[in-house]
Amino acid sequence: MLRFLATGAVLVGLAACCGADEAKVALKTEIPEEILAGTPPEVLAMLFPNLEKPPEGEPPEFLVPKGTVNLALKKRATASDTNPILGKIAFVTDGNKQGNEQSYVELAPGKQWVQIDLEKPSRVFAVYLWHYFHEARSYHDVVVQVAADAGFTKNVHTLYNCDQDGSLGLGVGKNRPYIETYFGKLIDARGAEGRFLRLYSNGNTANDLNHYVEVEIFGKPVDVGAPSR
Repeated sequence: MLRFLATGAVLVGLAACCGADEAKVALKTEIPEEILAGTPPEVLAMLFPNLEKPPEGEPPEFLVPKGTVNLALKKRATASDTNPILGKIAFVTDGNKQGNEQSYVELAPGKQWVQIDLEKPSRVFAVYLWHYFHEARSYHDVVVQVAADAGFTKNVHTLYNCDQDGSLGLGVGKNRPYIETYFGKLIDARGAEGRFLRLYSNGNTANDLNHYVEVEIFGKPVDVGAPSR
């Protein structure tokens, strides 16, 4: 059974990126049931003390402008690995977060990415990401970017980067690698504008493969007639 959670942290820059006159509401998403069957988070934290640990209990609320929705739901997803080992690339945005083999896609080893077309320019306030939560893992070189074009050459914004040595060629990240759980990972997008969102990874602490259960992109389509913030 899924349950709703209003989650995240209220950030100082929220008014600046969203406009002080916009009404704010708590972001809500459905959190899947825990299906932990392998390494628990506390063991992984002991083995890799540099990892960002999961929050204890439910995170505090995260505010977004009223009218913010999951723009990624049922949108077209593509990937660098066009022939997944398991599952379908469409699983990335199908809304199924159960975490079983019918709900995640497994991509080839090494550097891989998935990409989501929002179909129109949008302001993105948060990205919610579930790689895999059957066991506690940490995925290497996680980078999340938004851009105006599918080739990621125009108006590219990096929302998250935990590539600590720059091995992906996208720069050295300032974020810490984190431990996967059924709560997923909430990334503050700070109102960045774009149509396409791309997520990179480069294997994980359990194996060299790459996985995605679900990606949610919370935002609002850009009003073409309105000035850009």
